[in-house]
Amino acid sequence: MTKTVSPALTQSIGQLRNAVANLERVVARRAEDDRSLSTLKDELAIMQDDRARLAMELDTALAKTTRMDAIMTELLRRIDRSTTLVREVLGELAKKE
Repeated sequence: MTKTVSPALTQSIGQLRNAVANLERVVARRAEDDRSLSTLKDELAIMQDDRARLAMELDTALAKTTRMDAIMTELLRRIDRSTTLVREVLGELAKKE
């Protein structure tokens, strides 16, 4: 006894195979997209950490610059005062001669 397969069943099986193949491609593409998304999330986390570190370094540098400006202002004030005192002493010495 020979079994015959109807053309409609053969066509349906072919369509099912095509649908399964398409589904497998979509699943593989989705898995790749998920891996890419995971990689992007990791890279974003690294960039956010770098940004936070750089912001902290910038804050530290700005604070140091502010302190240096204050020191420079004080030094300039002292130099000006010293210059004035030296001129006054020289002026007094010149008067005595």
